[in-house]
Amino acid sequence: MEQKILKTFEQICLDKLKEIGKASAKQWAEAMGYNTPNALAKVIKRIKKEMPNKITYSKNKRPRRYEAV
Repeated sequence: MEQKILKTFEQICLDKLKEIGKASAKQWAEAMGYNTPNALAKVIKRIKKEMPNKITYSKNKRPRRYEAV
C-alpha cells in the first residue's frame, strides 16, 4: 500500500517557487497558473507569517523578489 503525502496549498506554492527560482509575485502567480499577482497575495502573507524560515524576500526593493529556502 502506498503512503500518500498531503500538502497544504502554501507548501505547493513554495515547491513551485523553488522550481522557478527567485521571482516576483507576478512571475510566481503566472507559474501557478493565475493571471494576476493578487491571486497569491494572501498565500504569500500566510507563508511569511507561519513559515518565515522557508522564504526569503527583498524588503526594501520593489518589485519584491521571493525565493524558497
